[in-house]
Amino acid sequence: MVPVECYFVLSALLFFIGVYGFVTRRNLIAMLISVEFVLNAVDLNFAAFNRLLYPGELEGFFMSLFSIGVSAAETAVAIAIILNVYRLFHSDQVNSIQNLKF
Repeated sequence: MVPVECYFVLSALLFFIGVYGFVTRRNLIAMLISVEFVLNAVDLNFAAFNRLLYPGELEGFFMSLFSIGVSAAETAVAIAIILNVYRLFHSDQVNSIQNLKF
């Protein structure tokens, strides 16, 4: 069996890759993928802490499934917003939407 600490290290790595990608990228799709990395790190932490603290129960896994559902809905809404921004500005860069006005 893989030790729980390995899952925590992988989760921290995913989290920091996501934060670094979100801060350094200017492409909206790349930023969305970085946010998904952060959410996947959270899901992995839910499952790892469940295995560590409550090995016979499944609350952490159910919380992970709920979080995956929420992140899927968030991704659908974000892609719809990105498509509308692309139609309006003909660019998917963050710099192109700095001057949004009515």
